[in-house]
Amino acid sequence: MSEGSGAEEHPRRLTRRNFVAASALAGSAALGGAAILAPESARAQTPADPGSRYATRAGAACTPIPNRYNKPFEVCDDELFIFVANYKPFENEGFFDTVIGQKLGEKFPDTKVKVCTWDYPLRYEDLKAAGVVPDIILEDPRRRIDRDLEPLGWTSDLTDKVDVTSLNPAAVELVKSRSDGGMYGVPLFNDDFVLIYNKSIFDDRGVKYPKPGMTYDEAYKLAKKLTYEKDLKAYKGYLQHPDTYLYFNQLGLYPFVPTGSENPAPGDVKINVTSEPWMRLADNMERFLLIPRCTFTTVDDMRLKGRVAMAVDRLWKFMGYNLNEHYIPDGDEDEWKGQCENLDLGISSVPVLGGKDRCTYQPNTIAAFLPPQSRKKEQALEVVKWLISEEAQVELSRHGIKPALESDAAVSAFGEKIPELQGIDTSGVFWGKNATVRDYENTEYLDLPDLAFRHYVLEDCLSARSALTVAEREGFPAYIKDQVARGLDW
Repeated sequence: MSEGSGAEEHPRRLTRRNFVAASALAGSAALGGAAILAPESARAQTPADPGSRYATRAGAACTPIPNRYNKPFEVCDDELFIFVANYKPFENEGFFDTVIGQKLGEKFPDTKVKVCTWDYPLRYEDLKAAGVVPDIILEDPRRRIDRDLEPLGWTSDLTDKVDVTSLNPAAVELVKSRSDGGMYGVPLFNDDFVLIYNKSIFDDRGVKYPKPGMTYDEAYKLAKKLTYEKDLKAYKGYLQHPDTYLYFNQLGLYPFVPTGSENPAPGDVKINVTSEPWMRLADNMERFLLIPRCTFTTVDDMRLKGRVAMAVDRLWKFMGYNLNEHYIPDGDEDEWKGQCENLDLGISSVPVLGGKDRCTYQPNTIAAFLPPQSRKKEQALEVVKWLISEEAQVELSRHGIKPALESDAAVSAFGEKIPELQGIDTSGVFWGKNATVRDYENTEYLDLPDLAFRHYVLEDCLSARSALTVAEREGFPAYIKDQVARGLDW
């Protein structure tokens, strides 16, 4: 869909030490922490046929799950199986265990927990083929409820099972907007979009650093000042993925037109991105793209080129760019160090549309889902309730993850266990409030491609207003028609 909206669609590189936390978290183990046990250690025998169940020495039945990587992996009946997707740091070896797994093991010492990340070694289709249903799924509700979870039948309404009144209301509403009138997931944290800036470029031009609450008008003036050449090197003042800006827009606009059903057929889905509020957004972004020599490429140029003054990107990138080992993709450590070691980074809130406006992007939420087929529903529900407790949310915050519970304790704990953040003002992470999606009732959500700006403005050179008009009349309807022809129902 967009550059900032989730995990990669393609299989990850085998050269990475990709995280498969096939771990039994046993808080009663020696040293008092969560012991990480390879699944092979529990085997009594190797199954003769892939996919056949067999018993362990402890008497539990295990199901091997064949996969494209030929990686041995099984799920046993005595394990609580958590499947996580669409948050890049979870793919790093040991990340889950570091940020929450150890605390989870201490809280539930008698529970064996096995954690696996999409797609190494497993994808949803591998689980389906093996007849294995996760007990808990941590996933992106914006895109993946309709694309993956609903077609598999792995959603259940949690409205009356979990109290979410203390959680970020915009994140809760986002989940509800994809839940056909209910609440299929529970927000755990927000990998929100923030403004990352390079202090050295500001210093070179004698310009003050951005402050939380900066407007787009102010950002535009800065962008022009900070786009320049020096010593045969070009510097860009500002990069922001324009289609991501539309998808997570700060007006809470929803691109789909209500129908007569909470679950309409894809062929009945209609798009509206040409109303005046949408055009206001288009005009606001277009001016940045028209700054001479500030051509949009990718927000990753903050790291790749090192000559970008400001970029709007996801929070986890800021941790990685500051070279915290847990956030750098496995296998890329040397590359990132070489690219980032001379960056002097600061962080602030995404610019706002007006001086009195305090709305940042809509939340980029990761939520917990409880498939109804789980045989450990009560146990899984208790784990999810704990994950949104202040104890667990404070722990996530300590590791640089923006919690769904923004209590005083959770906010003040942010980044405590990230030594690279010491001395950096991170107050902008919590400044303002997330925009809340609205007018989503009786609609269906599809993954819309990056048509409006990426295709019609940056490639075809249309004006932003014309681009939205063509996208609404031609691009999006053709895309939806193609999904119907392919037999897809999201």
